[in-house]
Amino acid sequence: MYDLIIIFILLVLGYVFGQAAEKRHFRSIIKREEQYRDLLTFSKRFPLDADYDQKASLVGGSVVISVDYFKRFAAGLRNLIGGRVTTYESLLERARREALLRMKEEARQQGMNTIVNVKLETSSITKGRRNQVGAVEVYAYGTGLVSNIDQ
Repeated sequence: MYDLIIIFILLVLGYVFGQAAEKRHFRSIIKREEQYRDLLTFSKRFPLDADYDQKASLVGGSVVISVDYFKRFAAGLRNLIGGRVTTYESLLERARREALLRMKEEARQQGMNTIVNVKLETSSITKGRRNQVGAVEVYAYGTGLVSNIDQ
């Protein structure tokens, strides 16, 4: 009986604190994305016909976000019946957007105003006896350039 109460309390706490942390992180991401609207980012190698200075550098950003207890529990239930695991979708969205922001921050620190050939790498970090997902890592990288488009 006590085990069920503890599980229920962990689920409620995981849900409440996990939702609060996720909303706070999304607000932070949206605010920071506005700061980097002017930094051009492309998945193609050289999508623009523009002058580029000789300065080029690899820029990247990495983030690891852990899975809270509620998300893990909800995903386990979803695995029983199949379908979209929306609890993990929001986790991956946050991680992807955060990694891109960190890549842009690094580019800006190096004086770059364009990033080309942007790629994303994703991996899961497992833990426990059943190799449950404990966290996800997303790494965004590309080639930072200084383009003369604005001039």
